Amino acid sequence: MPDADLPIERLKKRADFLLCAQAPSTAKGAVVVQARPRGDDKPLVRAGFTATKRIGGAVERNRAKRRMREAARLLLPDHARPGFDYVFIARGGVTTRAWPRLLDDVKSALIRLAADREAP
Repeated sequence: MPDADLPIERLKKRADFLLCAQAPSTAKGAVVVQARPRGDDKPLVRAGFTATKRIGGAVERNRAKRRMREAARLLLPDHARPGFDYVFIARGGVTTRAWPRLLDDVKSALIRLAADREAP
């Protein structure tokens, strides 16, 4: 159920990233996505983005985060669940991966996390 009015904010505090690190995650292609239910009543989605030095220098890490931010901007309104925090972690090849394939990686990771969450 797409929700164009779903409010999306950025995660900026290290503590929020560390809490998401303990949550379920899935790796698809060039990206890892972690999803954590916040447990509050706010219908808000928060997203954070990270790339380690393994990706490359500062230029490559920034490019990787920009690409993941844009993919999240396009896909989170349709595939995110309100009340969840998402962290997107860049993997090798995220800066050189074809844009449609990167979108497919992010989309399939979000769908997989939602399916795992609904499974008993």
